Amino acid sequence: MTILAVFRSRAQSLDYAGRLYKYGVAAQTVPAPKEANIGCGLCVKFDRSALPRAQAVLGLGKYSAFQGFYTVDYRSGRAVVSPYGARR
Repeated sequence: MTILAVFRSRAQSLDYAGRLYKYGVAAQTVPAPKEANIGCGLCVKFDRSALPRAQAVLGLGKYSAFQGFYTVDYRSGRAVVSPYGARR
C-alpha cells in the first residue's frame, strides 16, 4: 500500500522528503493526485511499511503545513485517495 504525506507547503514537502532519505526511508516527492484535491500540489510518497519511521521523522521537524497521511489506491485507472486509517 502506498502512503502520501500531504503538506500545504511545497518547501516543507521537499524538506520532509530529504529528511526521510537521510533517515533511510525510500520516498519520492510526487505530484498530488488531482482526484485528491489536497495540499500544495506536491506530496511525499512511500510504502506503508515505512510509516512508523516516517511518523518519527515528522516529529523531528517543524512542519506546520502538514495536513496528514493518506492512502492511495488505483481502481479502474483512477486514484482513490483516503485519509490514512479512514474506513472505506
